Amino acid sequence: MALLNPSLRTALVLLASLLSSSTAIAPSPRNPPPHPLCKAVPGTPNWPSTASWVRLNESTGGRVLRASPPGAVCHPGQPDYNAAGCAAVRDGWKTYEFHQADPVSVDWNQWANDSCLPFDGDPCSHQGYPVFVVNASTARHVKLGVDFAAKHNIRLVVKSSGHDFLGRSVAPNSLSIWVHHLKGIQSHDSFQPKHCPSIINTTAVTVGGGTQMIDLYTTLDEIGQTVVGGGGKTVSVGGYVTGGGHGLLSARYGLAADQVLEAEIVTPTGDIVTANECQNTDLFWAVRGGGGSTFGVLTSATLATYPTPHLTNLQLLIATPSTTPQPTIFAMVSLVLSYFPTLSDAGLSGYTFFSASFPSNSSTLAGGLLSIMVLQDQPPSAMTALWAPVFAAVEAAWPRTFLVLPETTEYPSFYAWFQDYFDTSAAGTNTFVGSRLLGREALAGNVSRNAEVLARFAGGGIGTAYLVSGKGVRDARPRGGGDAVLPAWRRAYVHATFGVDFEPLNRTARTEALSKVNYYLEPMRELAPDSGAYMNEADPEEPDWQHQFWGDNYKRLYVSYCPAAHLLFAPFQPLFSPLPGFRPRADQSRLHIKRKVDPNDVFWCTPCVGNERWQQIGDRLCRKVGNT
Repeated sequence: MALLNPSLRTALVLLASLLSSSTAIAPSPRNPPPHPLCKAVPGTPNWPSTASWVRLNESTGGRVLRASPPGAVCHPGQPDYNAAGCAAVRDGWKTYEFHQADPVSVDWNQWANDSCLPFDGDPCSHQGYPVFVVNASTARHVKLGVDFAAKHNIRLVVKSSGHDFLGRSVAPNSLSIWVHHLKGIQSHDSFQPKHCPSIINTTAVTVGGGTQMIDLYTTLDEIGQTVVGGGGKTVSVGGYVTGGGHGLLSARYGLAADQVLEAEIVTPTGDIVTANECQNTDLFWAVRGGGGSTFGVLTSATLATYPTPHLTNLQLLIATPSTTPQPTIFAMVSLVLSYFPTLSDAGLSGYTFFSASFPSNSSTLAGGLLSIMVLQDQPPSAMTALWAPVFAAVEAAWPRTFLVLPETTEYPSFYAWFQDYFDTSAAGTNTFVGSRLLGREALAGNVSRNAEVLARFAGGGIGTAYLVSGKGVRDARPRGGGDAVLPAWRRAYVHATFGVDFEPLNRTARTEALSKVNYYLEPMRELAPDSGAYMNEADPEEPDWQHQFWGDNYKRLYVSYCPAAHLLFAPFQPLFSPLPGFRPRADQSRLHIKRKVDPNDVFWCTPCVGNERWQQIGDRLCRKVGNT
């Protein structure tokens, strides 16, 4: 990445050369000629002039970056080619830390269309990436970027760490706002939201939207506090909270969105606003679970914190010899999962992984179940007592078939536990994921039926059953009377996930991977038809995604209606208001929040609230016919 020199003359020369060079995107079959209903792209008359970009750069204090794919350093002929730098890129490509530190790179290759991977023989172009980036470290920087995109009708994306399974933080022909450096951590013994009459008597922390979990956990641990947060070091607050946010502590305290006491947001109209239970209440409701890159940019959030718990950890392996039939393995997994609602009600939370061919250091073991579970502020004896009935049930059903290996460890704090168990899976792959929320009925119902469902769900790989919901999520009381989180979370115990990897630069493999995700998920949908999926870890082609991600809340997040019809109907409302169940049409003005805060669709992503009016045509974003 190159930082544009704030000098007007230097910037003019640089920008002119960039926009006229081979790296600029000219009209082509992938980039059709200008269309009045499409976002502007380079090479078309409505794209901002070089002087306009220079003015944006100067207004931000020289914080506009020329977007360059990080893999370009490995490709001779690219302007950024650097043989020495290529080795570092290749070494870091599989790590989350590499992608979070780059202004445009994302954790999963397909979202940048595999357009410039750092490997010999692969093609390299800028087609999958933004054109320019605003390296924002203040809300004002964000505002300037939003205003510029709105004024010039440019596609806008927001990136923090790039840890996004739905690829919302990257797009071609776009201006990106990089909020990775939008940080800051301030703790509170109590908190009074702005313009609210009362103080909230809970410890809290105010953090920048780009703050990573590892920094938040580290700082809070020093004062004996912690927060509901994600399992990855590089997961950042903005995208995590706006999507809902689950974690090890959510089963006790509620989802991350439920912890938000106040938020600062740069709106699509370029206003820097404070949203809480006393002001901008619709926006406050929407950004807590309504999804990122949709209602604005979360520049800071104040979250409730809790005394860090003492944790009793159980690392549990229930495995079987390789000769054990696959149906028996999944029958065992189904039996264990049927106990999860009871275990959760007793205070258990954690993560379970299952497979017919589970990786093991011993060649004599094959499939089974691995769990990493914790009890908060309870001794190891409580963990042993809690699991005893489960172990007894497995032995009674399949005598001397499964090897049960429990190992208990105590940790003085959540942060101490996190240092041993943070997410270490690989980035830099091509992966689609799918998920389903499972409640008591789905988990503890027909165990033999569930065994067949789980066998298909694992898909020949590894399935997960994250015990991260339950009483804490069900009983959460978000400020302001609620938030936009999918209501099915309030009935769920388990967030079940899996992933499908596929070869890069292979369109057939990509299509097949998406088909597999749908195939593996279908029985889960039938198992829990009234549930849904966690929007931050979901099938990107989830059918009826509006309701699978938001349920009935979608009506308030985004409902289109005819304003003219509303005006005609308004005078007659008093005639109907006495009728039972009547809801005045005027109430609709508070339901379509997306349309109210973003009337011109400055923010667009998929699958996201209110994206129905647009579609991607090649590398361009255009309005659908009839949706003007």
